Amino acid sequence: FVSFKGHVETIFDCKFKPDNPDLLATASFDGTIKVWDINTLTAVYTSPGNEGVIYSLSWAPGDLNCIAGATSRNGGFIWDVPKGKMITRFSEHGKNGIFCIAWSHKDSKRIATCSGDGFCIIRTIDGKVLHKYKHPAAVFGCDWSQNNKDMIATGCEDKNVRVYYLATSSDQPLKVFTGHTAKVFHVRWSPLREGILCSGSDDGTVRIWDYTQDACINVLSGHTAPVRGLMWNPEIPYLLISGSWDYTIRVWDTRDGTCLDTVYDHGADVYGLTCHPSRPFTMASCSRDSTVRLWSLTPLIHPLQINILADRCWDDIIGNTDRAVESGAPPLLCGKVSRDIKQEVEKLTGNPRGKKLRWFSECFSPPGGSKNLWDLVAVIKGQDDSLLPQNYCKGIMHMKHLIRFRMSKAQELTTVKMSKFGGGIGAPSKEERLKEAAEIHLRLGQIQRYCELMVELGEWDKALSVAPGVSMKYWRKLMQRRADQLIQEDNDDVIPYCIAVGDVKKLVSFFTSRGQLKEALLVAQAACEGNIQVSPLSTSGYSNSGGNNTDDYNELLHKVSEELAEWYFQDGHAVLAACCHLAVENIELAMANLIRGNELELAISVGTVLGESAAQGTHYALELLARKCMTVTTWDLAADLLMMIPDNKLQLVKLCAFYPGCIAEINDLHEKCNLPDVEECMRLAETIQADGDIFETIKYYLLSAEPEKALPIGIQYVKEQLCGSDWTLDSVCPYLDLLSYIRTERLVLHKCSEYRNELLILCGYTGALLAIRRQYNSIVPALYEYTSQLLKRREVSVPLKIEQLSEELDAWRACTQLNKSTSDLSCTPPSESQRTVYSRLISRIQEEPLKGMVGPDYVTGSNLPSHSDVHISCLTGLRIQGPVFFLEDGKSAISLNDALMWAKVNPFSPLGTGIRLNPF
Repeated sequence: FVSFKGHVETIFDCKFKPDNPDLLATASFDGTIKVWDINTLTAVYTSPGNEGVIYSLSWAPGDLNCIAGATSRNGGFIWDVPKGKMITRFSEHGKNGIFCIAWSHKDSKRIATCSGDGFCIIRTIDGKVLHKYKHPAAVFGCDWSQNNKDMIATGCEDKNVRVYYLATSSDQPLKVFTGHTAKVFHVRWSPLREGILCSGSDDGTVRIWDYTQDACINVLSGHTAPVRGLMWNPEIPYLLISGSWDYTIRVWDTRDGTCLDTVYDHGADVYGLTCHPSRPFTMASCSRDSTVRLWSLTPLIHPLQINILADRCWDDIIGNTDRAVESGAPPLLCGKVSRDIKQEVEKLTGNPRGKKLRWFSECFSPPGGSKNLWDLVAVIKGQDDSLLPQNYCKGIMHMKHLIRFRMSKAQELTTVKMSKFGGGIGAPSKEERLKEAAEIHLRLGQIQRYCELMVELGEWDKALSVAPGVSMKYWRKLMQRRADQLIQEDNDDVIPYCIAVGDVKKLVSFFTSRGQLKEALLVAQAACEGNIQVSPLSTSGYSNSGGNNTDDYNELLHKVSEELAEWYFQDGHAVLAACCHLAVENIELAMANLIRGNELELAISVGTVLGESAAQGTHYALELLARKCMTVTTWDLAADLLMMIPDNKLQLVKLCAFYPGCIAEINDLHEKCNLPDVEECMRLAETIQADGDIFETIKYYLLSAEPEKALPIGIQYVKEQLCGSDWTLDSVCPYLDLLSYIRTERLVLHKCSEYRNELLILCGYTGALLAIRRQYNSIVPALYEYTSQLLKRREVSVPLKIEQLSEELDAWRACTQLNKSTSDLSCTPPSESQRTVYSRLISRIQEEPLKGMVGPDYVTGSNLPSHSDVHISCLTGLRIQGPVFFLEDGKSAISLNDALMWAKVNPFSPLGTGIRLNPF
């Protein structure tokens, strides 16, 4: 979901630094290795270059800070990254290309290379050859075993995989695996299962070998071209990922050989795949399209995340490899990082839940702010500042730290400057001249005239330095004139002037207009802390009348934080946007940004730790995540999530109503949710119907064996409401929302078709109004169009007319475009009748109860460059940028952002089938 450029040619390899999951090294056709900080997507180090083509790289283990590289014609080398120079060269392969270089993870003195000359050579880092293994043809790949430091596997042009044992003096392989029908390229040992390795070949397959059984235990077929990149997941033992010359990345379940997912984003051959053991669900890929892309693999283990959120026992989260590789077993974590977390949690006294949520969240979350977010949560929860990590001051800091950290940075810089420039005293001539001129004018006593003269000559500083001699009021006026002039010139010199006269608002708006939101934030914070004073005047009560008091500054600080957050949010960085809000302790908006970015698991984790102040957002996120879990295998997880909401009665009713099991299974779920069994619900529905409580009647019919009986009752009620003049969204939505949870297989029955069509139309119409309320402007026209099409094509009797719908849509367009651009004179103002229609709409719609939820959704990666596979949205007819969501026909696509917004206001798919939409 992230891609970044830097190399201009094919990138052949990429690897994370063993002791830092934020640093990724890439090797390229352009002859350089670059080391990237994946949080900021910037290159931190670049190798000297001129190496020809670099095919492969390997980090030294631990914190040795060196990278070994392999080139097409210049042998191998070791690059000392911080020193920026090559410290060793290997020339044993002559001018032959070295296709792979591998630094031993278990013994940092040994490096292996394999080459077109048919040799795999093992040497010490100072160049002493330990073994030369001769192959019958070129050797393309090698990999050190993760369990045995003396075992290495190779992939050869002769279609075979070989395993060598270094502890013997023999130059013959211990094992030879045959089976591929074309050359073998990379080989990879499983990090979790001893003796298991995989190989990728030009025959388009990946083979899994069991060294202990001397056998091929699976063949993964699906790629249509040679396979290059290979990567085992370091936590889930059966998960393997491959990249190919067919431009795709495939995710495999090696237990039965099924392909779980195919990704088409790269625009060319995929060469390298890698991830870091401490961030096991963030993968990097590199390609001939000259990009590196970062991916989140968490969708593949979604139930695991829910088990952690729902605080289930360790057995549902962590397992041993044997249990995890059983066919059909749910995903379990089996790697080092999860074991470490478990050990740390078990050491904690008191309630470890917050720490456990944080540690797992950091392990699951991709880079891009989640660590920063958790640091801010810790500060808000009162954690001691001494526990903050070293790089905290590089991210978005809490407002109370902003000034302190910048202060210490300024002091550092000052010391450097003082020592560099001696005393830092400039030539005195100009100052002397100024003194002289000032003295003459002072003797004449005509200071003001002198000042005005100087201003005309553009000598502002001279004028300002003596202006206080006229009066403080005059000096201040002059300062403000100068500031206005500099702002017009868009000149940075304005900053000291505004600060000197305490004109914070002018300065903040200057920074904001230039998009320097971080600077604006700093100034606003300084004002809040009282560091920028409005100098008190003996003559007038200026400091009070200026209105620049602390409350104003606080408001300003929050406003600037909101603008910075909005900028991050629209750029597809919901987590950083949430950090901006947390920095000024605006917890409600922080939660809202996470939810609108569809970072539901993170929102729930953070919200749970923050407690009461985040409760409203946490509950809404739990509700949406429970909707995500309302699918084949995870119903019980949906119930667990809803159980975490205090007032959950109605939510549990909806879950049980929608559950498609047999009667016995339904009754089990009812029992878990404290609801009567199916028969009892039928009796209750009939009794309550006689009493006339419509909402409760619908509820119990939906929970009964004949849920379709709820449809006519609910739909009739809503239609009656719509016929009246004073209905509002809040008077009809609860009924439609409840009805929408009728079991899908009942709703799509032929006998229900009239009710189904009416329900879809009513939900479409109220969905359009809800979208106006939430300012989901991109889908409002689509919802109106969808409702009109259904009205046109289906036999229904509802109190809605197509003309009324198009009249409302036109009125909404006319009245909202007016708010948007007063500068754009091309738009015609709304007519009187349009204003009337719009104000009637607004009175029906009323306020959004969840304040922060107003505004469109932007998931992470919404602004990324387009995929190589182009999809056109069936809602807008435009090309989709960012993540794509496919509808139930498997063909129609809409953007994930539009899908999320649609599902939040109208539960049914845009295809009008009566299927519920589940994009969460």
